[in-house]
Amino acid sequence: MTWLNGLTALVTGAARGIGAAAALRLAADGASVAVLDLDEGGCAATVALVESRGGRAVPVTADVTDAGQVGKAVAAVVDEFGTLEILVNNAGVTRDNLLQKMTESDWEDVMAVHLRGMFLTVRAVQRQMTEQRYGKIVNLSAVTALGNRGQANYAAASAGVQGLTRSLAIELGPFGINVNAVAPGFIATELTARSARRLGVPHEHLQERVAEETPLQRVGRPEDVAAAIAFLASDQASFITGQTIYLDGGLRL
Repeated sequence: MTWLNGLTALVTGAARGIGAAAALRLAADGASVAVLDLDEGGCAATVALVESRGGRAVPVTADVTDAGQVGKAVAAVVDEFGTLEILVNNAGVTRDNLLQKMTESDWEDVMAVHLRGMFLTVRAVQRQMTEQRYGKIVNLSAVTALGNRGQANYAAASAGVQGLTRSLAIELGPFGINVNAVAPGFIATELTARSARRLGVPHEHLQERVAEETPLQRVGRPEDVAAAIAFLASDQASFITGQTIYLDGGLRL
């Protein structure tokens, strides 16, 4: 598929999991990809995987909560590829705990990466996109926005992403920029493995339990989310903006 030929994508949090899968899918669809993460080794691994499949990618190491680093990262991507049409805001962290045990840093770390990081990255990228009057921004939220025990911080951040997405779509639409979000449910990644450890159960058992409760009778894969991201990043979705698509196998309809 060549929906994205000639375009450049920046994917944050792309060292592993959903971000890495998104980078691979966008490259497979024809885009050149900048792989951004704090984990330099993880960035290099994702880039190597993209290149092994015939795609073009470069690693970019940056902290999305640092405005200076974000600005330099975006400038470096534009210098490397000449354009920047697609942004996938995937960088995220979890600091799960019940409210009475949740620390201020647990709260602030999640808000900083998910909301401050998304704000800084979109603000930096939109300058290029408004000048060229074209852009596709896809933000990662989660079904946790609907609420989940032990994840008050993550739920608040996920809901905030959806409000931010809608507001950005209204502001940036006149410049030819589409802004949407995807909200995954249970996706088998290191984050869900961490949740399993917190609950004291093997990751495989947790996946089996969730699959039994899901209408589609399976848990999600990073590739499932990447497919939705690639669609929203393409002109196949040119009249879709301000929306949040839930990818949960029907578990929370």
